[in-house]
Amino acid sequence: MKIKLNWALVVVLGLTVYFWANSYEEAYAMHIMEGFLPFWWVVFWWVMTIPFLIIGMRTIQKRVKEHPELKTMLGLSGAFAFVLSALKLPSVTGSSSHPTGVGLGAILFGPTAMSVLGTIVLLFQSLLLAHGGLTTLGANAFSMAVVGPFIAYGIFILGRKLNVSFAVSVFLAAMLGDLGTYIVTSVQLALAFPADVGGFFASFAKFAGIFGLTQIPLAISEGLLTVIVMNLLLKYNMPDLHHLPTMKEAS
Repeated sequence: MKIKLNWALVVVLGLTVYFWANSYEEAYAMHIMEGFLPFWWVVFWWVMTIPFLIIGMRTIQKRVKEHPELKTMLGLSGAFAFVLSALKLPSVTGSSSHPTGVGLGAILFGPTAMSVLGTIVLLFQSLLLAHGGLTTLGANAFSMAVVGPFIAYGIFILGRKLNVSFAVSVFLAAMLGDLGTYIVTSVQLALAFPADVGGFFASFAKFAGIFGLTQIPLAISEGLLTVIVMNLLLKYNMPDLHHLPTMKEAS
């Protein structure tokens, strides 16, 4: 069972290298680019993000200390988010969109742990792929690595409490976590750049509309892919999954 998981990690990392090698073409990524936000908004989003990172690091440390065998699955969750969020798919509006991949890790390890993994993913993408930037890392992390995982985790837990099937709960969690990230990013941009006419709401409508048409099918696709990966984990690594609170009742 460990061999199968390790091979899965090798495949994901191999895809990562592939997308890295093909990432230096001209493109417009959804991550807010370097230097785009005014200084005070840069500071604000860092202040909003840092507490979640501190809690998340403690969560990961505790989980790995109790069950060291979960390290591979933790790495797989991070690699899954890296590969999916590195995809740059053209939007019908002339920009581009991408999945986020944070739903899987949020369901397995909780939202704060995924906040740490997601921020690491965004850091490497800004340094290696020119997606986003260091000054905007706090803002990008808040939308994709904080809000996205919390939405995904909340939807998954709610679905299980309402006796929604496991697969449907995973699908809805990943899909809505993806969409939530883009809504928050649109809010961030609208706050920083309100329209001359209509202010925040007009600006939000514009930014949300840029990605909305493309992001809905992407979110659905991410939900389906997350279900497939989760089913593989349930098939080949059920003993380790039982160490995770959200997976104890998985069938």
